[in-house]
Amino acid sequence: MSPSHSQRAPANAGRDRRNRFLLLLIAAIFLGSFVIAGALRFSGWRPAGMKNHGELLQPPGDLRDTQAVLADGGAYPWNPAGRTWRIALAPPAGCAEACVELAASLDTVWQLFGRNADHVHILWIGTPPPDARRNSAWRVLQPDPALIGGLPRHADVTGEAAGVPVYVVDPNGFVILRYAPGFDPGHLRQDMARLLKLK
Repeated sequence: MSPSHSQRAPANAGRDRRNRFLLLLIAAIFLGSFVIAGALRFSGWRPAGMKNHGELLQPPGDLRDTQAVLADGGAYPWNPAGRTWRIALAPPAGCAEACVELAASLDTVWQLFGRNADHVHILWIGTPPPDARRNSAWRVLQPDPALIGGLPRHADVTGEAAGVPVYVVDPNGFVILRYAPGFDPGHLRQDMARLLKLK
């Protein structure tokens, strides 16, 4: 004999409640993940591996229309198609020992890029000290006020250690990161390594 309708009803009602509960639980997990992600996003939290060490410039500096000129008088084109990233600095006249040390640090950072080193130029705006270590990435540029003016807060070293700020310029000519004087060169290397993967 088959069970009567009245005997099947409690079993079906229990199964329906369980199914409804599971459906609500799945919906809560799904929607809850969006709520948590939105809260983290709007609070400014980012995973440690995604944070840059340099100061993200908002808005970025814009050097696209600046005519950079090499020390020998030749033009330095931005050439976005070349996908070349730049590390730029404009030390003051008379910067000696500190600039020699900075040049050595930038040389070490550049060499650590390995096979990606060919996609990075070091733009030294002005006259480097004679003892500064150089490599094939160096491009010495004439100190044009428009070029230096395109480096956000270049002269703003109030509250910072004495020295020279360093900038990262993207392939299009936008100045996107600033490193305060006395920065850790390892931080520049880490940030640049992530950026070079974007090419």
